[in-house]
Amino acid sequence: MTQESDSRPAVLFVCLGNICRSPMAEGAFRSAARKAGLEAKVDSVGTASYHIGESPDPRAIRIARENGVDIAGLFGRQIQRDDFYVSSHIFALDKANLQGIRAHEPRGGTAHVALLNDAVDGLAGRSIEDPYHGDEDDFRRVWEEVNRAAGALVDRFLAEGSDAHFGPPPQ
Repeated sequence: MTQESDSRPAVLFVCLGNICRSPMAEGAFRSAARKAGLEAKVDSVGTASYHIGESPDPRAIRIARENGVDIAGLFGRQIQRDDFYVSSHIFALDKANLQGIRAHEPRGGTAHVALLNDAVDGLAGRSIEDPYHGDEDDFRRVWEEVNRAAGALVDRFLAEGSDAHFGPPPQ
């Protein structure tokens, strides 16, 4: 089924390796959508191939679990051409990955591409920093940021539907 034939938002979260920020964002969004009664498709990927097939970082799993969300069953994968057609929205966790996504965006791709924090009032254009080389406090900070953004996304999708636009106006 293509995105055009489905009115549910199809949200894709993207970071570098798909083992820290993007699976945490996927889990936070799934949880927020479920609690709000929003039907949505959700997935996460990386722009790099470092961790294909791997589980999320144990620190990400632990912090998500502390917040009532299980991401242990997720597995890393790399963004693919089809993602630009089956996703209604692709959210990069930082500016470098946003540039990478846009550089590989196929002509005619239908997904809206933006930074995740573009969904949060007052935080548009702000990256969510990679906690990989940090400690559990860095992962907790990331959880708070992705959870806040997930709630903002759910609110916007409930108000505006799967055509909600985030970030600068389309060109």
